[in-house]
Amino acid sequence: MKFFPLTALLLLTSITFSQTKMRPVNELIDQNDSGWKLVKEWIDTAKNKVEILPADPQKAKDALYQTQVTTSSPMGAVIYKTGGILIDNGWIRILGSGSSKLNRSLPDWNKGKSFTNVGESPSFLLIADDALGGFYLLNGGAFGKDIGKVYYFSPDNLEYEALDITYSEFLGFCFSNDLDKFYAGSRWNDWKKEVSELPGDQVFNFYPFLWSKEGSDINKVSRKPIPVEEQYSLNLDLRKQLGH
Repeated sequence: MKFFPLTALLLLTSITFSQTKMRPVNELIDQNDSGWKLVKEWIDTAKNKVEILPADPQKAKDALYQTQVTTSSPMGAVIYKTGGILIDNGWIRILGSGSSKLNRSLPDWNKGKSFTNVGESPSFLLIADDALGGFYLLNGGAFGKDIGKVYYFSPDNLEYEALDITYSEFLGFCFSNDLDKFYAGSRWNDWKKEVSELPGDQVFNFYPFLWSKEGSDINKVSRKPIPVEEQYSLNLDLRKQLGH
């Protein structure tokens, strides 16, 4: 898969990963709602289908506290104001504070993967994933010096692909980039119907694997929904077995 850069929305955002000294949630909330106003502007002019999932107020506060980002940043705004955001009928799931349609918050999903205990400074954050079994990560040092840039853990090669975009630019990519182009060759016939019925805690598992020669034609491989947790672990195990 290749990334086609945005021509707009090149707004940089400052991401503050969890610190040892936890800031109380009231210090993380920007009363002017500046981060959300910005994100909402991007959504209102989006070219792709965007569904904002409702946030539960207490869960939103808990998730914001655990992540330790302010709502003046786009990431903090998404966590605090949404239960998550679905793109293209749920093809991409951007993590927020969790909802019935996307039953996992950003900090809950990262716990045990990018950090063990709340308050640690993670070397990456899982920020979104797709129905294909691909995962989007924000670099906190695990992938090199481009801290604050997004990577895609691709199911068709099990590589961490540098997209050279910030979290803000990633939102713009989801809202308005040509996703058919980005996912060229990875969307099967009737994917829209199947994906719209897929729960937010599941992804499609393909066999033969998409990274294999036999799995190169996505319309000829079998697929079944499995828990996203299972697919993430499988991707990591297969990557290790292949010597990546």
